[in-house]
Amino acid sequence: MITLAACAFCSLLVWLVLLGGHGMFWCTDTRLDPDDALARGGAEPPGGWPAVTVIVPARDEAEMLPHSLPSLLGQHYPGSLRVVLVDDASDDGTGDVARALGRHPDAQVPLTVITSQPRPAGWVGKVWALEQGMRTVPPDVDWLLFTDADIAHGPDSVTRLVSHATSRGLDLTSLMAVLRTQNRWERIIIPAFVYFFAQLYPFRRANRPDARTSAAAGGCVLLRRAALERAGGLAAISGAVIDDCSLASAVKRTGGRTWLGLADRGPRGVRSVRPYPQLADLWKMVARSAYTQLRHSPALLAGTVVGLIFAYLIPPLAAVAGLAGLAAGAGGGAAAVAAAAGISAWVVMTITYLPMVRYYRQPLPVVLTLPAVAVLYVLMTLDSARAHRRGHGAAWKGRAYSASDSGGVNSGGVAGT
Repeated sequence: MITLAACAFCSLLVWLVLLGGHGMFWCTDTRLDPDDALARGGAEPPGGWPAVTVIVPARDEAEMLPHSLPSLLGQHYPGSLRVVLVDDASDDGTGDVARALGRHPDAQVPLTVITSQPRPAGWVGKVWALEQGMRTVPPDVDWLLFTDADIAHGPDSVTRLVSHATSRGLDLTSLMAVLRTQNRWERIIIPAFVYFFAQLYPFRRANRPDARTSAAAGGCVLLRRAALERAGGLAAISGAVIDDCSLASAVKRTGGRTWLGLADRGPRGVRSVRPYPQLADLWKMVARSAYTQLRHSPALLAGTVVGLIFAYLIPPLAAVAGLAGLAAGAGGGAAAVAAAAGISAWVVMTITYLPMVRYYRQPLPVVLTLPAVAVLYVLMTLDSARAHRRGHGAAWKGRAYSASDSGGVNSGGVAGT
């Protein structure tokens, strides 16, 4: 009991530091300005609205495209806008579905569909698809929007992104799309997924030009073309299994300014339309890149597992054990300390999780599931390491990548090629 009490007290100190510092990771107010005058048509950027090309890498996305692509083809953008979809060796008629949607009477934005060429050695699928889309962009287009095939955009999404980027002098502007929370497992796991990412890469810290932390969400990245070229182009991240934060790091490392925020909920926001019907679907989504995120390091794996257990499991265990000891008249002062420290740490943990639960509009009792979800994440991470040791590596849609492929952070970009 003495050891448990000491661990609970240390866990409480950690949570107090996380509450008051660490970039205020738990806040959910880093978003686009809802009252932006440029985005609402009251003005325009100096020099007018720049030309933008949207590039959508798509591999076996025929089912998703009818729910996402029309939102891009119906954008209300004051400047020149076109969409390029790269059919990345799909087997389900993705290209044909995209072309049909491009011919729909409601499609206001020109669409070009290209078929991916064989992937060269050293390139991962999604980055190679983006590179091929890049090669179709005319020289006079200064801005690129990389967005996934399962991401739906509000009607003024491009306008708001461009307005935000140009008015603040940003080179990379990214939004963490609102993920689906319609079934039981989505409601329990998705808020924690975004919460853990924000804890690992606090948005406010990543958005500071002088901070070493870099982050982006691959589902929606608006990028200044000149900044990408200065960073070495997509070839600089050609082998990145998890490309988004690798891209943000490359841009920031070469003097670019980056910004990451949460997408707004509602019709003006950016959201994922991909469903995760079963726990197994969410498990695959996390496990496919968790060990890559840890750089395939056993030491980082061990530290992550211990850290998750210490931060998320010790508080409830200490609270229950301490209260049980007090009820049984055993443990004495150690039981009291364990109970008090465990309850206090659990309360602080809950306070930090509450804004994310509210952001996803979930019932308040969901905050109490965080320790259990942390256990699931431990198991998913261990499963990711197990798959790697068996030679499977990171895998997505029939493609597997070895440890030699570079990576970044698991961003929550739930569609990829």
